[in-house]
This record gives sequence, structure tokens and C-alpha cells, in this order.
Amino acid sequence: MRLTQTVLSGLTLLSAVSAHPGHDLSQEIAERREFLSSVKRSDLSHCAAKLKARGVNKRNAVRREAALEKARAKRGLKKRDLDTVVATDHNATAKGYTLNTDATTLFSGNASCVLTPEVTQGPYYVGGEWIRSNIAEDQAGVPTLIDYQVIDVDTCEPVTGVYLEMWHCNSTGVYSGIVASGNGDSSDESNIDNTFLRGIQKTDADGVAQFETTFPGHYTSRATHIHLMVHTNPTLYVNGTLGNNVSTSHVGQAFFDQNLISAVELTEPYNTNTQQITENADDSILGEEADSVDPFHEYTLLGDDLSDGIFAWLAFGINSTQVNSVTPAAYYYKEGGVANENSGGMGGGSGGAPPSGSGAPSGGVPSGSAPAASATA
Repeated sequence: MRLTQTVLSGLTLLSAVSAHPGHDLSQEIAERREFLSSVKRSDLSHCAAKLKARGVNKRNAVRREAALEKARAKRGLKKRDLDTVVATDHNATAKGYTLNTDATTLFSGNASCVLTPEVTQGPYYVGGEWIRSNIAEDQAGVPTLIDYQVIDVDTCEPVTGVYLEMWHCNSTGVYSGIVASGNGDSSDESNIDNTFLRGIQKTDADGVAQFETTFPGHYTSRATHIHLMVHTNPTLYVNGTLGNNVSTSHVGQAFFDQNLISAVELTEPYNTNTQQITENADDSILGEEADSVDPFHEYTLLGDDLSDGIFAWLAFGINSTQVNSVTPAAYYYKEGGVANENSGGMGGGSGGAPPSGSGAPSGGVPSGSAPAASATA
């Protein structure tokens, strides 16, 4: 279990210059390096006392432990032996953790957090996705429940009522909603209409949004990661999707420990992925920021085996006054997916302008439900 840091240190942007076909990150890498050398606040240590005084830490522990036990009960799993959990992998001696550390201590801490507003959302972002907590759909893989928390770095208050979006590739390295060379079988044009492993949730009174998904797979030149985006003033449709006029206050990526990734990659269907694995140590951006940024999820296993699932959590600071526009690689409409011709060639598949009349609300889908392709706006 990862015990070294509960608050996420700066969600990291895309890695190698050739991370995705046709997408050059040289400018983004340079701008990010400039930001890291000039940032005034490198962590959230100034927020620790306020978060504790307001009871945020205590509520974090209660919420995360409840979510963990609920996930175990749902799967008929017994509570894991804490000695085994804490003794696995990371040496947490410097933090004062012992083999008998209880759940309250484990789940309540707030450590450093580097603010790193990114200038790219990556080439495989799709606008207009579902507001839902369960994004797994029919994808095979290790079940993963994630608890995200958003904190304002200036006020040290939880950022409430904003929409946190996440997306990642499946167990064999394919992103839904995109047809492009390097993203699975580029001849499968039906993928433009897929929505798996993409979703959006509104943060609650503690700035929290939870998602049910599967553990992400890998693809050539990138370390295993999850994309995160905080929407500042979105348009909401009555059928449960977010509008395509996208503005954000934060775009970034979060990672997992290499030993966890390696264990997952030995299981099916991850072990059928023939793309080359890029380890965390070989991810150029992650390596460059290692001295000041620790963008990794904390996690514990739900049971005694990976197949039982993973519970992960992290919190991260943002500048909630910052607003950036986003250019999706594709859009999701009630007629299906449509590639964005103005995205710089990052999308693919069924290109062209959005269908006439797209974006009009229709139907309704409750949060957490699997979407019907004909229902989205």
C-alpha cells in the first residue's frame, strides 16, 4: 500500500514527445518546466491546519473507510489483515506508520501538493461525455474504485460543485471514442461511438467525486496513467451529459506505483497487450518532476488478490480562478461520436462537423448507468 502521500502532488501532463501519434509536446514540456521553476507554492502544507480544524481530515477517513468496506461487502470479501496491507511494498517508517496503523490515520492525512496547471488535455479527449460514477461498462480488467478530492490552493477549502472528469485507456491500451493510428485497431471505425472508461462527477461538500472503473492498461511510450479535468462552468443536458463548450481550471494525469502496475500486467486481459510497456522511471515528464512532484494514487487491495479489486484515493490542489479552453479530439452526440477536424489531427475516424442539431437534450440516464448510444446530447 502506498503510504507516503495522501494529497496528490501536481497532476502530471502527457509524457514523451511522441506520446501519441501526431502530437508534439515540445512546447508543453518547456512551459511546464518554466512553471515548476516559478511556482510560489509547492505544496498544500499551508492548508493542513485549516483542513484539520474544519473536520475535512476526519471526514476523509470516515468516507474512504466506508467506501472501502462497501466495496468489499458488495464483492463478499472479508476485511484485509492490516498487518499484511501495511507491510506490502512501501517503507513508511519516516512517516511514523507502523504495522498497527489504523484506518483513521491511514485515510486522513494531507501532505504536499504541487500545483501544475497544464496546457494540454491530451490528444484523446472527447467532449460531451456522461455524468456518471460507474464508467467501466463492459470492459474487462481489475475492478478499481477511486476517491478524488479537489482543494483550492489559495483558500484551502474543498472545491465544491464543480465537475471532475476522468478518462483512461482499457486493459489493452485503447481509448474509447477515438479512431486513430496508434489507438488500437484503427480500422474499427465503430470505436468512435464508444464511451467506456470516460465519465464525469460533481464534487460534493468536501470536494469529493468517486468513480468505479477498471485499472488502466498501457500503450507504447507512456507510463500507465489516468487523465483528470476540472470543469469550471459547464453546460448540463437533461439526459445526463456535459456540453461541448468546454472550459477547465485544471487538466492533468495521475499515476500508480510500478509494482502494482507490474502485478496487474500479469493478469488477463492485460497480458494480451502486445504494445511495449513504458515504466514510470522511463516516462520523461514524470522523471523530470520526480524531485518536486509525486503524482501517484494511494491504494489498498479490496481482498487478498488483485482480481478482488483496488481502492485508490488522492487529493490535489488547483487554482480555481484559472480558466482554460479545451479543444476535444472528438465529440459525443446523440447520433454518436464525431471527430473534431480542428483538433490538430489528434482524433480520427468519422470526421466532419458536428451533426446538425446535435447538442439538443434528449432522454435521461441516471448517474452510474451504462449509456444508451442514442440518448446522449
